[in-house]
Amino acid sequence: MGRVHLFEFEDQSWFPDFLRNYGTDFLQFLSNKTNMYKPIIPLISNILQKQGIAKMIDLGSGGGGGLIRLNEELLSLHLDLKIILTDLYPNFSAFEYTKEQASNFEYYPKPVDARNVPEDLKGLRTQFLSFHHFRTKDAIQILQNAVNSDESIAIFEAQERSIPSVLAMIFSPITVLLTTPFIRPFKWGRIIFTYLIPIVPIFVLWDGVVSAFRTYSADEMNQLISQVENHETYNWEVNKIKSGPGVILYLIGTKK
Repeated sequence: MGRVHLFEFEDQSWFPDFLRNYGTDFLQFLSNKTNMYKPIIPLISNILQKQGIAKMIDLGSGGGGGLIRLNEELLSLHLDLKIILTDLYPNFSAFEYTKEQASNFEYYPKPVDARNVPEDLKGLRTQFLSFHHFRTKDAIQILQNAVNSDESIAIFEAQERSIPSVLAMIFSPITVLLTTPFIRPFKWGRIIFTYLIPIVPIFVLWDGVVSAFRTYSADEMNQLISQVENHETYNWEVNKIKSGPGVILYLIGTKK
């Protein structure tokens, strides 16, 4: 099935920040509790070691993604690691909560566009579950900006454009209903807009299904790379790795 770039509520500037934050908080909670990114730790660790990098610049962090659990594993291998959280629509309360969990977390105080990262943000650029939000020309610009800035980049998508991924997303409202009371920091608004006015489960369902349809395939990722100027100055790897019942699709670009 071909890629379809339908709209996601999370991308819309008119969508209320507090509702967007409830959605990203849910994704962060789920990522950390399931430790879905554990299989990619060797990939990230290898980049940090071979490239001599001690800082990760996370783009499109949302609520911090699965970085709390991922950070615990990486710190055991890279004691001086720093992780900077950024987003075009920063969820600062979630960033603060993430920062409280480990002293090596920091966050950028202004909105950051992954297509044009501020020059003072130096380090391995990462994206977790956010690359599919960008149309083709914008996705190419993200890669181009990394190459132009002479920075390595690692992109991870925890779904594929496949029937199993779409079916898995259909059950997401149930997961939202079951996990919401345990998400921290606790907020009464999250309870209200999950159970009394169930906007959060509905928009998580829609955005989740659309995310699967939006996800670039491995072949499409390679086509994006081919359109990046001076892409031959980088080593590129596109593949997927098993994570629980699903897979993580990844694109890695490192300086030669």
